[in-house]
Amino acid sequence: MRQQKYTQAQQVIDTLRTTGGYATLGDLYHLVDTKSWATKTPNESIRRIVQQSNEIFKIQPGLWALEECREEVMRKFDICPKEEKSIEQFTHGYYQGLIIEIGNMKHYATYVPAQDQNRKFLEKPLKDICTTIHIPDFSYENLTDRARTVDVIWFNERKMPNSFFEVEHSTDIQNSITKFCDLQDFNSRFLIVAPQNRKEQFDKVMSRTAFKEVKERVAFHSYESIYKQYELMCIARASEGFI
Repeated sequence: MRQQKYTQAQQVIDTLRTTGGYATLGDLYHLVDTKSWATKTPNESIRRIVQQSNEIFKIQPGLWALEECREEVMRKFDICPKEEKSIEQFTHGYYQGLIIEIGNMKHYATYVPAQDQNRKFLEKPLKDICTTIHIPDFSYENLTDRARTVDVIWFNERKMPNSFFEVEHSTDIQNSITKFCDLQDFNSRFLIVAPQNRKEQFDKVMSRTAFKEVKERVAFHSYESIYKQYELMCIARASEGFI
């Protein structure tokens, strides 16, 4: 009997089985052995496989899991499909985690507030992936107290804030912009991370006179754009040392 060919799709599926039934695309690019693949663009092949395979489903942009492990993976992530709150909690932690990981790869010190440190990025508490759980004393106490509530902060080597991030899945964007206004005297970036369908609401809030001082300094990034940046950083990291 002729032996059935071991396909690229089967290789990706087997890799997912070894990683607990799920993985980010960035992880798959690193873990799937593509040396024997007759393609110059193996990452694109992996991306096509996860998007087209009936045996794989998407949890979030860039995060894929096996259908055969659906219940187990959902249980690991404390996601109950019928409970919007559980989905929101997972989503918030997922994007906080991606932002932290990007900051780590860029060699910033990364911070999340105390109330979020036990929130999970995949199966890891955020406190286990950020580089500091204590906010540096970079300014007056009232300002550091205000900053310590921001969802993610990147600090440079001088322990000054480089970037402030607020993840806004469904809460009022105005609250985050108000927070950024209080921190506007720092030479820092201010970023709102949210679903693309909230961009119109973001623009409406930013058009208010009360926020004119920070209007040109606050940027909107969709969930998809954050994951794409993470993916590119993972690819760059995996190719270090190669021409």
